Amino acid sequence: MTSVFSKSCRGVKHFAVATLLLMACAVQTPVRALERSDMLLDIVLNCVTPGSGNYCSLCRLPRNDAGCGAALECNRNTEVWALTGQYTAIRDIKMCGCPTEFVHGLALPTYPVTGVEDPRRPEGIWQFAWDAAIGRMEAESIALVVNPGRQRSQNQLHVHIVRLAKGARENLEKESPRYVGNLDQIWATASASAASKGLEDYGVLVSQRPQRDFLVVVTANSPEKLFTKFLCD
Repeated sequence: MTSVFSKSCRGVKHFAVATLLLMACAVQTPVRALERSDMLLDIVLNCVTPGSGNYCSLCRLPRNDAGCGAALECNRNTEVWALTGQYTAIRDIKMCGCPTEFVHGLALPTYPVTGVEDPRRPEGIWQFAWDAAIGRMEAESIALVVNPGRQRSQNQLHVHIVRLAKGARENLEKESPRYVGNLDQIWATASASAASKGLEDYGVLVSQRPQRDFLVVVTANSPEKLFTKFLCD
């Protein structure tokens, strides 16, 4: 069936109207704007590493040390805490306007990886995230968190670097936690725990027991909201 719009594009005779309609025909499928869920991937690909000649035009939230002009407000710039060839750690926007003692960072791969469901999820991101957290808060309060796929706002894998909420340790022990000696076993341990609970989509929380091994908890709902201080007062 021929649409009314298409007939108008072919049949209009008045030059001015024809020109406008032909222009409209040419742009019936506009370029899609950047989705909100792609912002972290955009930051990873275009903002964490200055150096390209067009960095300031490509990056939507440039680093203040990248020489793009006047310093930008907290929620309009990217603050990099750590960077390697595979991973980066940045300040989460939730820190903007908060007291200096509040910490919320994100550790991300520097290449596209979606989340817990992605077979490319790297084991090394957990150690990288832990190293980024050490020095910003005491080890016994660190929580590293990945949220379930259906409860995340971004489609780039990101590990939240936050503090455990008050009383969280007691509640974590009620979630059938598993224990590992080092951080390169997290994804495998989480997968096995999720399978035992019948969970296809799940969130993961990692913390360290005082002077001991690491605790791994898998939940159907967001561990960030259940067990951490992810927002400042």
